[in-house]
Amino acid sequence: MRCPFCGNVDTQVKDSRPAEDHVAIRRRRFCPACGGRFTTYERVQLRDLIVIKSSGKREEFDRSKLERSIRIAMQKRPVEPERVDQMISGIVRRLESMGDTDIPSKVIGEIVMETLARIDTVSYVRFASVYKNFRDADDFDKFVSELRPAGSGDE
Repeated sequence: MRCPFCGNVDTQVKDSRPAEDHVAIRRRRFCPACGGRFTTYERVQLRDLIVIKSSGKREEFDRSKLERSIRIAMQKRPVEPERVDQMISGIVRRLESMGDTDIPSKVIGEIVMETLARIDTVSYVRFASVYKNFRDADDFDKFVSELRPAGSGDE
């Protein structure tokens, strides 16, 4: 593994342990050339996925992009970081096991929204506001009103 600090290719693993509920291995590494310490994660990848954007453009699936958007939606929410990691790993496993390597971005967005709705409503609304491209407060109001059970409105 190449050192991210000096580029040395001869780094050493100092510690390995399971991470993300045993779906990844966390490795602490040390670079003897510069003394830098860094962490890597090793995960099983069942297949290479291609995301088909709404414009028709095709790009490689990027787990870090998925993770970034979910973490933004969940920022400052009372959800344990380990729970977020498990959720992301579960979404990726679900995508990989769909049977097709080409996955429309709409499918990914729907799976993320479905998962967030079960974990944290505020994060769900945050993600939906970007995913569904809310334009103004009325869009939020309409969406949130659909979340409320019938008969629980402010009457």
